[in-house]
Amino acid sequence: MFQDFRKKLVQFKRVGIYSHIRPDGDCIGAQVGLSLWLEKNGVEAWAFNDDSIPQNLSWLTNYHPIRLPEINLVEKCDAFILIDGNAASRFGSYEKIQSDGHKPSFMIDHHPDPQSDFDYSVSVETASSTCELIYRLFQEHDPGQIDEKVAKALYTGIITDTGSLQYDSVTPETMEAAADLLRRGNFRPNEVAEKVFSNRTPRELHLLSRAMSTIRLYENNQIAVMYVTQEMMDATGTSNEDCEGFVNYPLSIAGIKAAILLKDLDDHGIKMSLRSRSQVDVNKWAREIGGGGHKKAAGAWHPGPLKKTIEEVVQIGSKQIKEIEEQKVPAK
Repeated sequence: MFQDFRKKLVQFKRVGIYSHIRPDGDCIGAQVGLSLWLEKNGVEAWAFNDDSIPQNLSWLTNYHPIRLPEINLVEKCDAFILIDGNAASRFGSYEKIQSDGHKPSFMIDHHPDPQSDFDYSVSVETASSTCELIYRLFQEHDPGQIDEKVAKALYTGIITDTGSLQYDSVTPETMEAAADLLRRGNFRPNEVAEKVFSNRTPRELHLLSRAMSTIRLYENNQIAVMYVTQEMMDATGTSNEDCEGFVNYPLSIAGIKAAILLKDLDDHGIKMSLRSRSQVDVNKWAREIGGGGHKKAAGAWHPGPLKKTIEEVVQIGSKQIKEIEEQKVPAK
């Protein structure tokens, strides 16, 4: 899978690696893991992100720094790799940098419908995470290069993008990758899980409490909607980043097929996270309003206001549920 990719990359002296804006565990884990692979194989790696790294993932930057893409640094790179995203628009300032003067571009990702404007791509939709793909890079090249730092970075991405190995994207190969990372990194799962998941602050829990009170069910209790407003965040001293994982609470309600978390960010519109635990394809759902993602996890934006957003988004989901139900009815 990575044979040509490896041959092309090692020809460069310095490579810039971008993770997507509003970074999560998979893109940061993959970015750190790939940066370490490059440096173990003689290529200088500079990791970039336009946004700040979430607090629960900041420990990974001790393994490899992630910088703001300042123009004086970016211009010194010979090529770029985009991680955990397959459209240039997902990577902030990268799109403008490339339009000003194109340099060789690579992409490693597992989302559907990749754009074709990369010089070389590794796109595997069936992979559980981008970190699983970076693991395969190490495995194909030299698994002995997987040390504790690499293992913990890649393990972080796998568990965060699979709901701690619960989603149906998990395959036997995913489990084998996780087990091999634990073995080669010589660490226990709790050493990563506690850093990533067990660090909620009282302020975040107060915000969660307010958000939980907004949960409403639609379409005969098959769609759950929860929202957070800027007013709630101001009152609890929290921010958009503190909502990480909130969508899993309405998704856990018995009988729910899909859940939506809406974040009303005042003048910036409504940011939404969509999750499915059924045949409902939230990637298809999100694409109807200009977003996208996976079948089971997707995101999108809506101009608002909140009430209108809920009405329109639920209507799209209801239509898809009815289509699924109609397909189940045997023809007479």
